[in-house]
Amino acid sequence: MKILVIDPLYDTAPDVEEEAAGPGMELIYRRSVQGTLPDPSDYEGVDAVLNCRSAHRMTAETIARLDRCRCIAQGGVGYGHVDLKAAGEAGIPVINTPDYGTTEVADHAVALALTLLRGVQAYDRRLRRSNASWDARLLKTVKRLGGLRVGILGLGRIGTAAARRFEAFGMKVGYYDPHLPVGHQLSFGWERFDSLDALLARSDLLSIHCLLNEETRGMIDARALSLLPPGAVLVNTARGGIVDFTAIGDALRSAHLGAAGIDVFEPEPLDRADPLIQAWAAGEEWLDERLVLTPHSAFYSTASIIDIRRLSMTYLVDYLRTGRLRTCVNAQYLREPR
Repeated sequence: MKILVIDPLYDTAPDVEEEAAGPGMELIYRRSVQGTLPDPSDYEGVDAVLNCRSAHRMTAETIARLDRCRCIAQGGVGYGHVDLKAAGEAGIPVINTPDYGTTEVADHAVALALTLLRGVQAYDRRLRRSNASWDARLLKTVKRLGGLRVGILGLGRIGTAAARRFEAFGMKVGYYDPHLPVGHQLSFGWERFDSLDALLARSDLLSIHCLLNEETRGMIDARALSLLPPGAVLVNTARGGIVDFTAIGDALRSAHLGAAGIDVFEPEPLDRADPLIQAWAAGEEWLDERLVLTPHSAFYSTASIIDIRRLSMTYLVDYLRTGRLRTCVNAQYLREPR
């Protein structure tokens, strides 16, 4: 069987992929350009697709070219760039790889929050300029961590891991996740909120960990940000489309939002024409303690890359050989599989 591997993550050799695939599998490696493959015929005649990164978009037009495909596997958790309905109507299940990078993303969310709440990067930036910034009291966003109210938006694997870490610093955890069963909060003793508005109103720190879908796209807009307590900190390691980036800029300028740590954007890479990005890139001093950006890197460690390479191929080949669907994300659209 032929597996088209798009945007593979190996550096020098596909040793992990080959070992996970095992005998009887022909792996065809291709790199995408601006979201698609330069040669559209590469989509044809393959039994499965392993889409290793979100940079390559699995649109309805692309899926229509998959004339023999039995499964699309997405490396990683997010699948907002895959047309689930088109795949389902074509009889192609879409699977993801949710059990990699959980600890890395949770750690990164906490790292962004601590960087802002303790002024780590701001102190470094200002001290580089001169000794005039030696007085620690110059930073007003630095806070005592114990007792801060952290709001977790989405209490799945990563949200739960992040909440446990924040709790270890003495923060009071609350969360909003309407998809969890009644009584779930009793498992942890954390405060559950029945509405997003209620969570926002009590969150000194908001950490976003939900999927990007029709329900969550643009969920954190100007109105939502206005509900946060004055001076609150926002951290997003989920997906850029969940948060209105323009609204973040406006809220920072008005000083209602104390600070923001952002790892994910829409579009990616950064839109260098965006006014807030321009101010950040120019090193404007007002953003020293208030904005930290990282390049969609929360998932990354050398160990997590090995995991995603191995697990995504393992789950795909397992389905091709046995029909076992571990993580199907388009079941609601799926007609009889091929």
